[in-house]
Amino acid sequence: MLLSARASLLGAVFLGSAAAFSPLLPTTLRTSVSPRLPPAAFPPNVPSSSRRYSPPSLVKMSAEKRQITVEDVLASPKWPEEWPFSDSDFKRMDETDDEIFYDTPRLVYHIDEGAVAALTDYYAKTIKPGSDILDICSSWVSHFPKDFTETMGRRAGLGMNGAELKENKQLTEFQVQNLNINSKMPYEDGSFDVVTCVVSVDYLIKPLEVFKEVQRVLRPGGVFIVSQSNRCFATKAIQIWLNTNDLEHVFIIGSYFHYAGGFKPPKALDISPGKPKKEDASSNPLASMFGMSMGDPMIIIQGEKA
Repeated sequence: MLLSARASLLGAVFLGSAAAFSPLLPTTLRTSVSPRLPPAAFPPNVPSSSRRYSPPSLVKMSAEKRQITVEDVLASPKWPEEWPFSDSDFKRMDETDDEIFYDTPRLVYHIDEGAVAALTDYYAKTIKPGSDILDICSSWVSHFPKDFTETMGRRAGLGMNGAELKENKQLTEFQVQNLNINSKMPYEDGSFDVVTCVVSVDYLIKPLEVFKEVQRVLRPGGVFIVSQSNRCFATKAIQIWLNTNDLEHVFIIGSYFHYAGGFKPPKALDISPGKPKKEDASSNPLASMFGMSMGDPMIIIQGEKA
């Protein structure tokens, strides 16, 4: 019997690195018995392409119950020998040209201010001064610290909308390119110290090719920083992404690093904004009642070029 990509791949992590705490997992995280939905089975109330979909965050729920954490997922994964995904895993509800969908500039944040601040702070702490940076799936803002314009070197952007990229004052250069059509990046081997991808990996229908290209354009010891939250344009997100949860997303991204080759084992880190302070109770009673942040999670999955 052939297992689905979700069952075989994601089941591996819970039978491998998570064996010690798998009995504590809620049913929603026991992926080997979770059903897969064909594209036609998506509910009719899924938001249209003009709205972003934000499912419940199991990162927050599991953290509150002290179950599996983001860091646990990639601690010692047991990868299948071969690439376990099928073409259907990368199908989307909207298969029309991406250029049509991204034709209209969206000069808005796609994650909330708390998640943006957490990501910017992470960049400030981890990216070394003088680094040359490539931001793929880039837009009108790259969420870099303001001083990066003075402390960093080359800052290139690769994205879908030229008007958005022109507004990005954090870039020194940009190229318009659809990585779903042409995954070959227009840069020489070993051109960058850091590559970033902000809340966009779930739209890649050729992730293996893209990750191989990232590995190529990175210098030895360079780092690919993938940041992810729990929002997406549902009609353009890949099918397996919509059928899995926050923690499973971490494992999926980790698998891209693994199967692309040329990276050291990837690591995952939850940098989501912390719990609200007691003095915030009056302004955010729900957050106070449940003891958890009501904002967007922010997860980092990164790998270093070997």
